[in-house]
Amino acid sequence: MLGMRLNQYIAACGICSRREADKLIEGGRVCVNGQTAVSGIQVSDEDLVEVDKKSVKPLSAKVVLAYNKPVGVTCTEKDKYAEKTIVEAVKYPVRLTYAGRLDKESEGLMILTNDGALIQNMMKGANCHEKEYIVKVDKEITDSFLSGMANGVYLKELEKTTRPCRMEQTGKYTFKIILTQGLNRQIRRMCGQFGYHIKRLVRVRIMNIELGALKTGAYREIQGEELMELYRLCKLK
Repeated sequence: MLGMRLNQYIAACGICSRREADKLIEGGRVCVNGQTAVSGIQVSDEDLVEVDKKSVKPLSAKVVLAYNKPVGVTCTEKDKYAEKTIVEAVKYPVRLTYAGRLDKESEGLMILTNDGALIQNMMKGANCHEKEYIVKVDKEITDSFLSGMANGVYLKELEKTTRPCRMEQTGKYTFKIILTQGLNRQIRRMCGQFGYHIKRLVRVRIMNIELGALKTGAYREIQGEELMELYRLCKLK
């Protein structure tokens, strides 16, 4: 393995995030080749890296999960005010990070993985990866609402106009929306501009990965052709 920054190396071991790794280094809890480490140094597999006197190595196996997040689960690793974090909900033996959050009130598909390159590609807005949602609102849907949402909405609080998106009415109070960006609480903010309030929001697809019949609170490993297609769409091997 080519050299990488020490905090990145520790994160790749599945121990903690890069930010938390920096705190371990600053606290003198990390040694490299028997010497107390300093921030910013480069290490590789040829170096002996120890955290709290225990040798650590990066995880070699990549894990990619599809998870059906329930309402009430918070997309964060640590939050003393959260009723339940995503880490507590999934309880996977390997440390995973999510690619694109859902707010506490929303539910549906999330991708969890220990592959940093995959996360970065999926999160980069310029790549315009599709995400599909089914939404129920509090009043009857109109043609002007559908066209207004589809053409892009200026969100004053974010000082941004949303990209044009695909909208399809699926019921008197429900619609499907396909986005290619992920602004904070985007769909809720967009609906609010037209006086609509969301009663239920479910993400049903991310790129080629579909929620399907996955039960609420359950996860499955993404494997085989489905995984290969995900990496192909992300232009990764």
